[in-house]
Amino acid sequence: MPSAPRDALRLRAWVNRLVREFFHARDVLEVETPVLSVAGNTDPNIASFSLEFSGRTDGAPRTRWLRTSPEFALKRLLAAGVGDCYELGRVFRDGESGGRHNPEFTMLEWYRVGWDHQRLIGEVAELVQAALALVGREARLRVVGYRQLYRDALGVDPFTAGIDSLRAALGEVQVDPAGLERDDWLDLLMTHRLQPGFDPGELLAVVDYPASQCALARLRPTGDGLAVAERFEAYLGPIELANGYHELLDAGEQTDRFTRDADVRRMRGDAVPPHDARLLAALAAGMPACAGVAMGIDRLLMAMLATPGIRDVTAFDFSRA
Repeated sequence: MPSAPRDALRLRAWVNRLVREFFHARDVLEVETPVLSVAGNTDPNIASFSLEFSGRTDGAPRTRWLRTSPEFALKRLLAAGVGDCYELGRVFRDGESGGRHNPEFTMLEWYRVGWDHQRLIGEVAELVQAALALVGREARLRVVGYRQLYRDALGVDPFTAGIDSLRAALGEVQVDPAGLERDDWLDLLMTHRLQPGFDPGELLAVVDYPASQCALARLRPTGDGLAVAERFEAYLGPIELANGYHELLDAGEQTDRFTRDADVRRMRGDAVPPHDARLLAALAAGMPACAGVAMGIDRLLMAMLATPGIRDVTAFDFSRA
């Protein structure tokens, strides 16, 4: 038996159609990029699936990595001059299975040339509001700084507070502290103290993250000796929907970040996927200034239907695959 009812499957089809009509009207090109790559995601908090190719490789590596997002390939297209583009397709993440996670899921990712992350938030809101209209719902947009959010809700400054203060702000939430670093405590505060209280009638865009959480975003000095990452995360009620960046263009800085990721992985004893040399070459050749965002379609459907379970919006969840 399917894990999702027919009405949820029908809604997924409507959302897919909406996405394509939304971007067609805005002259954003739909593209398809490889699911298998010689490079993997180096992010220490994301695990990639790998497989061994048995056919002819002409000297290329036999180990291939299932994409965790289409980001690197889309950026190579941007560097080649494709312009505004998007992809709607399946992505894969090892170890992610549970109430809100499935090892394979549907991601929408798009890029806007000449935009920054602040402008892109507006388009994210337009798309989410159009999707909500399919089920007779609305959500108002609110943009808040990461620092201000933690200060107002928890009384701690996420940029300067020590680990002891962050642990104390968790209150009665009990976790094993072994191996946890400062950003891990900040993430726990987000998932356990902040997210559960987000208003279901509000699309909340949290902007300007600590520099230590920059991922593939640009950094901007704040004037007080610190810096923020020009990225945002969007939440519809307690469900995280999207993660966007004002994209980093510096190939040297991106190489350094890949190297730091690999060092963290080695320290943890995790697999170290090869970094994407083709992406670095594209950045070095000149990728246009742009902003990009990845949105989980399954998460959007969960928020639209007010269900906490990804199985309720998936034809066959991991237990039935």
